[in-house]
Amino acid sequence: MMKSNKRFSVLLMAGLTLMVAGAAGFAQRHLMLANAARPEVKVQLSAAVERDSALVPLEKVTAVNPGEILDWTITSENSGNAAALEYKTVGHIPRGTTFVGDSAKAEGAKTVYSIDNGKSYSAQPMIEVKQVDGSVKRVPAPVSMYTEIRYEWADALAQGGKLSASYKVRVK
Repeated sequence: MMKSNKRFSVLLMAGLTLMVAGAAGFAQRHLMLANAARPEVKVQLSAAVERDSALVPLEKVTAVNPGEILDWTITSENSGNAAALEYKTVGHIPRGTTFVGDSAKAEGAKTVYSIDNGKSYSAQPMIEVKQVDGSVKRVPAPVSMYTEIRYEWADALAQGGKLSASYKVRVK
């Protein structure tokens, strides 16, 4: 009886030791994952109105007038501790404005457009137009139908890196 109690105590201590060691290992792995390298991209959107041959920051304008051009700039900065892979950012074309063709700029980025509020993107969005003979023909969508612009960088946004993208819209 004494031998079996001793054996039981040894097994119990061994089991508890394994549990504690396992829990410590789990906690250490969890802590390592929590401190794992990851990007942290901060995005800032700013705009200026083209007025009297100058750019006036949007926050200093009380109203915009039909026909005026708004210059939008999206700035992305990675303050995390790892690169942001396959980084993309989206610019919205505000209601009451129309995208100005060929105004999307971003060094090193591929630019794609949406005409369905961001559900799909294409370098050249297409629409179907009914022809006089009743047939349907696919043609490029007019820029007035664009709702979003997405910039896609093939190169990673490095830790401490900064990217900029811009586009223009005209007030209707």
